[in-house]
Amino acid sequence: MKVKILKLNGNVLVDADILDAKAVGATLPSVVDGWRFNFKKHSKSAGFETYVLVKEDTPNIIEGCLIFEMKNKTEPYMAFVEIAPHNQGKEKEYERVAGCLIAFACRLSFMKGDDVYRGWLAFDVLEEQKEDEVKLMAMYSKKYKALKFGETSMVIPPDGGQKLIDEFLN
Repeated sequence: MKVKILKLNGNVLVDADILDAKAVGATLPSVVDGWRFNFKKHSKSAGFETYVLVKEDTPNIIEGCLIFEMKNKTEPYMAFVEIAPHNQGKEKEYERVAGCLIAFACRLSFMKGDDVYRGWLAFDVLEEQKEDEVKLMAMYSKKYKALKFGETSMVIPPDGGQKLIDEFLN
């Protein structure tokens, strides 16, 4: 899927793609590459669909990664999402990477969600420190229209998901 991410140096939108990692044979990142999650390992779990976001002009450099699954074959669930280390912090290179990946997961929730789950995207926010968890949940609520559901779970409802799709994918 074609998307646009924002190159901060120059404040310009650049062309990027969200691709099925297995279909393109992507070398997935892991903790040894400076990432927080081990996408190499997790992508091998049954039922997990792994996607990478890459710029069109540098298809071998992963800007962000997403693992999506259908829990119980009916409930859309964002198992893992992470932006590349070079897109984090004060020196980050690109914006909109997480937004594109989360919007893509919302799109999958409309396409694959069954009955009452169609368009709903669930995910969990698990951090070592409770205060980090609270900050991250607040960011997901504000930036991505997510609602807290239980202690660590969040959901993006269909109307919020559609807004993200319109903003990041169209």
